Amino acid sequence: MSDAVFPYRSIVVSCQAGPENPLHGPEPMALMARAAEAGGAAGIRANGPADVAAISAVVSVPVLGINKTGDRDGVYITPTFESAAAVVRAGATVVALDGTDRPRPGGDLAELIAAIHDRLGVPVMADVDTLAAGRYARAAGADLVGSTLSGYTGGEPVDGPDLALVRTLVDELDCPIVAEGRYWTRDDVLAAFDAGAHTVVVGTAVTNPMAITRRLVEAVR
Repeated sequence: MSDAVFPYRSIVVSCQAGPENPLHGPEPMALMARAAEAGGAAGIRANGPADVAAISAVVSVPVLGINKTGDRDGVYITPTFESAAAVVRAGATVVALDGTDRPRPGGDLAELIAAIHDRLGVPVMADVDTLAAGRYARAAGADLVGSTLSGYTGGEPVDGPDLALVRTLVDELDCPIVAEGRYWTRDDVLAAFDAGAHTVVVGTAVTNPMAITRRLVEAVR
């Protein structure tokens, strides 16, 4: 199931913009997704039913749907079956969720993944922060495991992509590994593939001109 989601050595573009961003909303994100697909993206990652519906209506590549709900300090990336079902109904062909072992409102991770498989019929990608979380998510039935949450769940801040985590996930897990989180440059992407990543997700560096501009401005201050 998972090998058919994205081609090997492919790029998925994350099209997300929060309420503070002038590009927030389904129409701007759909335009971003169309541009990403035209540039060669093999898939689009999108948040929430409204954005997923708008994007899935205008692209032909798989849409990796997430649904950020609840408290950002806890498990909030597609934490329940209902949140997963909402983005699948909107057109997502893959669901990504928090794959860590932190307490979640949706109950047991394995039960949640099984329900998504059985009742929604789509593959599941687990966003993890550590190798232990990757093992946990794979054992729970995740089809793909991504390094998405590295550097975002506490501990020491991470500057740049966590290539070490990608390597260890590739070495120890028997599923496609998705490199995601702070991929800014061509060299970052090539390094992820050299580390064995199946797919790389790039977000801010492609679809968030506000953050890109801030990064450049802060660099010259």
